[in-house]
Parts: sequence; structure tokens; C-alpha cells
Amino acid sequence: MPSAPSATDPSLTDEARHALYRRSLIVVVVSQVFGGAGLAAGVTVGALLAQDMLGNDSLAGLPTALFTLGSALTAFAVGRLTQRTGRRGGLAAGFAAGALGAVGIVTAAVADRPVLLFLSLFVYGAGTATNLQARYAGTDLAPPGRRATAVSIALVSTTAGAVGGPLSVDLLGEFAVSAGLPALTGPFVLAAVAFAVAGLVLFVFLRPDPYLVAQRLAGPPAVESTAPAGPDKGVVVGATVMVLTQVAMVAIMTMTPVHMRHHDRGLGQIGLVISLHIAAMFLPSLVTGRLVDRLGSRPVAVAAAVTLLAAGVVAAVAPGDSVAGLTIALMLLGLGWNFGLISGTTYIVESTTPETRARTQGSVDVLIALSGAGGGAASAVITDATSFATLSLAGGLLALLLIPVLVWQRRPSQDATPGAVPRP
Repeated sequence: MPSAPSATDPSLTDEARHALYRRSLIVVVVSQVFGGAGLAAGVTVGALLAQDMLGNDSLAGLPTALFTLGSALTAFAVGRLTQRTGRRGGLAAGFAAGALGAVGIVTAAVADRPVLLFLSLFVYGAGTATNLQARYAGTDLAPPGRRATAVSIALVSTTAGAVGGPLSVDLLGEFAVSAGLPALTGPFVLAAVAFAVAGLVLFVFLRPDPYLVAQRLAGPPAVESTAPAGPDKGVVVGATVMVLTQVAMVAIMTMTPVHMRHHDRGLGQIGLVISLHIAAMFLPSLVTGRLVDRLGSRPVAVAAAVTLLAAGVVAAVAPGDSVAGLTIALMLLGLGWNFGLISGTTYIVESTTPETRARTQGSVDVLIALSGAGGGAASAVITDATSFATLSLAGGLLALLLIPVLVWQRRPSQDATPGAVPRP
């Protein structure tokens, strides 16, 4: 790891600031590789583990609801802790809690204790929230015209772990069985180790803290009464974009493994579909970030709505035993989520100032997590009462609500339009 320039000098040069930005981004990238491996467990086998332990399909969406509720609490806590102490402490603590939750899930499965499973899934959500919050750390010192690109670099680094986890679900299951554990706990064993390593990397190497440096460089906080109203509108729009894309994505994704299992697809095939879905969530990030930096957040948010609608339609019409059809649907689902997350995140970053940014980011991520929890819980109920096709169409149509929100945001004055700064 390269040595860090001093952040205490108030006359920090542009060259030194850029060196700190690059160093911070490298640390975030390394931690995200491990964090991605940790979050994949809940997505891939969480619903299946609950289905096996509870014997009830209508509760298969409960794991997603629980760990997203846990992620909501963590997002709030990490945002507040970061506001006071910087990124390093908040992110490291969140990953540590996620590792503890993964250990609890394995223990609950071995002991066949559903109550412990539910509690542990809630705590495990801390890791998923922290993995998502880490994307902001890369933007703290980024030049204004490259903030979306910084977000995209952090997200794309998640791909290796997040895709590798589902692809190795059979291997991890065999490892778990050889160790005397239920097969479905294998991914959570990986999650415990991965989250712990991600937190350790951030705690040891994220020095000096990029958020604290950004606060010092910004100078004393501005008087609240002089703050323009425009940024508040950008926060509302950015939050809405991410919330709607999260609900649509989580609802369809949660029930896909259960839907495939009902059509006699094995864990290997389920893992393949989910891994390609996660790849589509993160791998296009570099392109998406550049598009947002060049074109602005609004066009990419519109693309998110259209792509998620296409995903819902394809998932609805694809035969339940068609791995190819569901793969296409889930990849479109991941791509639409990617468009929404990066454009929405850029709205938030561009609409806040360093003295309040972390708190606002944490609060917005609370809304994202709660919406995901609602989508995960409702997905199983809707599918049980109607069908997977109905759920998929509903998720796609929900994403279209982004269009009127973006129309409302578009006003003649463009001074508060996030993401519209041209790249240098």
C-alpha cells in the first residue's frame, strides 16, 4: 500500500489530494471484493434455508426482509458514526457485525433454531448495508466531474466476490457437509470470513480518513439559512430513484430461487442465475459511472426504469424451467438496479455538503433498506397468492414511477442538477 500524504496541512495541494483520493479508492476496492463475497450468501440461499427450516413457502421472503431491516438500522448507525468519527470506524464496525450475524446463521441451522436464525439474519444485514455504504467512501475526495465514476469503481470491485460466491454454492455446500454442517450454510461460512476481512482492511488501511479530510478541506460549515433549496430536491429525487429500483429488484430476485426450485432446478443452476444477476448489478458500473458523469443522472435514471420494466416482462413470460429465460430476466434486473443506484447515488453526493453528507447518506440508505425489506417480505406473499409472473410484472411496472418523479425534478433552472458537471 503506498504511503499516504499528510492530511493535516490546510494548504493540501491538488496533487496531494489526488494521491489521497487514489489511496482511499484502492482500500475501498480491496474491501469491496471481500464484502461482495459476504453479501452473496443471503441473496443466493437465504430464502432456501428458511424454506427448509420452516417448511413454508409463504415465509421464504422473510430472510430478505430481515437482513434488509438489519441493514436499515446499520445504515442509520454507520451514517451517524461516520459523521462523528469518519468512514473508517463506521465501515469497520458494520462489517464486523455482518460477520457475527453470518456465524449466528450457521449456528441456527446446525441447532435447528428458527428464532436464532431470524435474529442472526437481522444482524447479518449489517454487512450488506456496510458493503453498500462503502461506495460513498470513494467519492469523498473525488473531483466533482468524476464522482459517479468513483462510485462505479467501488461497485465494480464488488463483482469478483459477489459473483464467485453464488457460482461456488455447490462447492461451498460440499465443504459445509464435510465439516458436519447443513449444505446451505456453506455460503454463510464464506460470508463470515469475507465480512471480517473487509472490515479489517478498512480499519487498518483507510488512513487518513477521506471523509475527515474532505471536511477539513471544505472549511467551516456554512450558515444554514443561506443554504440553497435546490440540493434538498436533489436528495429527494436521488432517494426516490434508489428506493424504487431497490423494491423492484429485491422483490423479483428474492423469489427467483424458490420459483426455480419448484421447477426442479438444482442449486448449481440457481447459483448460476443469481451469480449472473449479481454480475449485471455490479460489472457494468464503470460504463454507468462514465455515462452519469457525461450525460447527467436523469437520463441514466430513465434507463433504469425502462430496463427494470423489461426485466419484469421477461421474467413473467419465461417458462419456470427455462434457465436461459430467467437468466436474461435477472441480468436485466441487475442492470436496471445498477443504473438506478449509480444515478441516485450521484444525485445524493452532488446535492449535499461535507458537513452533513454522511448523515444524509446514511438516512437515504435506511430508506433503501426498508424498501428492500418490504419488497422481500411482500414478494413471497404476492407469489403465494397469485404467481411469480404477477410479481414480476408488478415489479417492472413499479419502476415506471421513476418517470413522473424525474419529470417533476426537471425545471428550467439547472443549477441544482446533479451529475451534469462535465468531466475534466
